[in-house]
Amino acid sequence: MNLKLLGEVFVTLLVIVDPPGMVPVFLALTGTMDGRARMKAGTQAVLLALGVIVGFAVAGQTLLDYLHVELPALQGAGGLLLILVALQLLTGKADEPSEQGGTTNVALVPIGTPLLAGPGAIVATMLFVQRAESADEYLVIGIGILLVMLAVWLVLRFSGVIVKLLRPAGIEVLTRIAGLLLAAIAVQLIADAIDAFVQLYINAP
Repeated sequence: MNLKLLGEVFVTLLVIVDPPGMVPVFLALTGTMDGRARMKAGTQAVLLALGVIVGFAVAGQTLLDYLHVELPALQGAGGLLLILVALQLLTGKADEPSEQGGTTNVALVPIGTPLLAGPGAIVATMLFVQRAESADEYLVIGIGILLVMLAVWLVLRFSGVIVKLLRPAGIEVLTRIAGLLLAAIAVQLIADAIDAFVQLYINAP
């Protein structure tokens, strides 16, 4: 097993998804629910996010080909969007949901998507799939995605305990660190997209 690739997939997606930063939003959306309903909402959100990410990993390139969009374009767009998200995390101005809904609605939108399965996670997953050269590497990527979703589910499952342990100040610090790392990933995505476009034009007949 390619442990280096597994580590890259796990760390990259974990930073993008930012489970600690999800805790305040998740608790705000599920504040009126009992423990069982909150756990159900978290499970539904994680399953939806897993389905969206895997779907783009499997068929995302086909969709881009149909739309005549190069992967570097999506990569650059994802990088720009990630910068906006990173700035929100760093400044503490992340958008707060204005309404609360039922368990299913909360699980689907906004927790499942776009908070968990957002453009950053989708683009990152597609890039890993693009780099894969064997069935073993595809399997490693799949395992990495599953491990990240498991980590997210555990955080949401025990979100009440996590808040009591870290307290608001601890979660705020972790959110700022995640924002800094996310900004670095976004800049790298944009730089790679520019480099890919340059290579395309250089190698064009």
